[in-house]
Amino acid sequence: MRAFLSVAFLAIGIAIGGAFPRVSEVVQGALAAAGLASPRTAPPTNAAMTKPATPAADDGHGHGEHGHEHAEGEPKPSGEHRHSEGETKPEAGGHKHAEGEAHGHDEEGEGRIKMTAEQAAEQDITLAKVAGGILSRHLLVPGTIAQDADRIARVPVRVVGTVSEMRKRLGEGVAKGEVVAVLDSREVAEAKSDFLTATVKADLEKTNFDRQQALWDKRISAESAFLNAKAAYSEATLRVDLARQKLSALGLNAAEVATSAKKDETTPNLSSLRRYELRSPLSGRVVERKVDVGTAVGKEGDPADVYTVADLSSVWIELAIPTTELSKVPEGAKVTIVGGDDASRGEGKVVFVSPILNAETRSARVIVALPNKDMAWRPGTFVTTEVEIAQDKVGVRLPKAAIQTIKGEKVAFVRTPDGFERRDVTIGKADDDAFEILTGLKPGDEVAVANSFVLKAELGKAEADHDH
Repeated sequence: MRAFLSVAFLAIGIAIGGAFPRVSEVVQGALAAAGLASPRTAPPTNAAMTKPATPAADDGHGHGEHGHEHAEGEPKPSGEHRHSEGETKPEAGGHKHAEGEAHGHDEEGEGRIKMTAEQAAEQDITLAKVAGGILSRHLLVPGTIAQDADRIARVPVRVVGTVSEMRKRLGEGVAKGEVVAVLDSREVAEAKSDFLTATVKADLEKTNFDRQQALWDKRISAESAFLNAKAAYSEATLRVDLARQKLSALGLNAAEVATSAKKDETTPNLSSLRRYELRSPLSGRVVERKVDVGTAVGKEGDPADVYTVADLSSVWIELAIPTTELSKVPEGAKVTIVGGDDASRGEGKVVFVSPILNAETRSARVIVALPNKDMAWRPGTFVTTEVEIAQDKVGVRLPKAAIQTIKGEKVAFVRTPDGFERRDVTIGKADDDAFEILTGLKPGDEVAVANSFVLKAELGKAEADHDH
């Protein structure tokens, strides 16, 4: 009976040990301790040869999370997968690479983009040679367009009279010296009459003086008669000079008055003595009309001028520069003007920097002269100005559009025989349009300066392919 039980226990232990090696060892040890089986070295099991299903965390070679587990002193199964010394070990992703085998893109291809000249042209990628240049620093200041004080004038009324003609409409162009209005003036008539009368009397006195001088030379007449004629002639000449000066003060020409008087002799009903013509002092446009036909002018309380004429081919821009920035703005500085629609741009220069500060605003008045040939800039308009305050000469100057940022690094794309190459650069000074390049580029390099973001996108796609 005992022998039968021993055989039964031994059979059950062998069966369990075949499936669970470590349980088999425990059972066999227990049997040996009970005297039912003799202790001996456990034979190698075939557990290593019959491998369980690979768990989800398997590394792809049949290893579990911690590799194979062996009991202390247990020999490694013959079916165990071993890595011989020098054998290429598998990588974490399960990919195998022979020694020297390329991984994705080769290292020489990183940062390079293959692109033909035709493909670059289709993408509107513009190239330019790297060269030195000037960086201009600017001060942003608001301003107001005003009329150029040197190019604006009023047509004044110098005599008392009544407006009889208005020859120019508002907005019409005029030339310098052109008649723009006509007055009917008694004051002018008196001044012309005085001049004509003095001229006639002077001619008579001159004739008498010439006769008395001839008689005195022959000692026919008395000396007193000669001296009286000489005095009368001198007085008449003086009166002519005084009348001419009066005409000049009224803006009349004595020769033209004399000529008009001779014409009036043929047309006595159309006297020009009362006629007074007003002329434009400069060329420009009529920007203001102050009177109408029939308006009395010249007296106290009456309009002092009839027109305002302005030459708008050049205008001023008035700026208010703070005292902290005033020292940076010299006379002659270049100024860029931007209109309210951001489409209108112009170039001017500073012509005046006031040495006196405004007591209320604590700022100085600065005047910029701006050409206005196409009349696009209208006085009274608010504009934004960029006043050039410094110029820095740099060895390498590159437009801002050529620089891209990739992973926090500033890069440019240099043209190569088969495409473009990424080039890391170091940026120095900058202005509104360009950067100074300290490192990474040299004069003569051909760089993409427009639509370089296309190259940045292409490089991003290439790096994404490399990661996979």
